Amino acid sequence: VELVESGGGLVRAGESLRLSCAASGRTFSRFAMGWFRQAPGKEREFVAGITSNGLGRDYKTSVNGRFTISRDNAKRTVYLQMNSLKPEDTANYACAAGRTLATSAQRYDYWGQGTQVTVSS
Repeated sequence: VELVESGGGLVRAGESLRLSCAASGRTFSRFAMGWFRQAPGKEREFVAGITSNGLGRDYKTSVNGRFTISRDNAKRTVYLQMNSLKPEDTANYACAAGRTLATSAQRYDYWGQGTQVTVSS
């Protein structure tokens, strides 16, 4: 599975962005998907995840209520809608595919290159 993210950019605090992650291959619908982020000098952290059928979701506490993860298996794409963005959300955001929904990056087998999100104050 190859993953390609898009939708990052520079926004002001309070604004919104929607990230997309397009997958190649016919097995996309079998994978749980996750979004992770990494800021300079910090460790990579789990942001949001969704089960293969889209019925289960999990979020990092600090983004719960502001971010929404969704997927369209017909389009082989997973999305991350980010509202009320804060400067502390600034990071490189990457999507990942794994066998089950998990918060640990080690549980994911395939990764995209990431897309940069910068939130100014």
